[in-house]
Amino acid sequence: MIFERQSVIDAPVEQVWARVVTPEGINDELRPWMTMSMPRGAESLTVDNIPVGTPIGRCWMRLFGVLPIDYDLLTIEELLPGRGFHEESTMMSMSRWRHERSVESLDNGKTLVQDRITFTLRALLRPLTPIFAVVLGALFGHRHRRLQTHFANA
Repeated sequence: MIFERQSVIDAPVEQVWARVVTPEGINDELRPWMTMSMPRGAESLTVDNIPVGTPIGRCWMRLFGVLPIDYDLLTIEELLPGRGFHEESTMMSMSRWRHERSVESLDNGKTLVQDRITFTLRALLRPLTPIFAVVLGALFGHRHRRLQTHFANA
């Protein structure tokens, strides 16, 4: 399953990039519905300094920031500093999770943020693919609104 989301953020690309690559920025996008923790010993890493091509460990996804519901064996496969990244991971629920995020400077000083998600649920969960697609689509829509709100209030 593949879906995409994009939005225009009222901030320069450098500021948007600096926000979206940090655990704090990622969690701000996800809240209040969920949070994602970095593995022990990797708390100081950001997307900008994670070793490319090396899994860093399980990043737990917590519903409402409390209840562990899944994990992401986070692996950044490609990093384009200041422009984008491609995460290729597995999760407890998914045999494939690919998140491609790009940021692009627009002529008016704003930034276009684009996400492309590709996922394959594990065999026992595959009948739930349409439900996961709706939930993940809504979650990424929420993430983009939160990112827009962060910079609108900055």
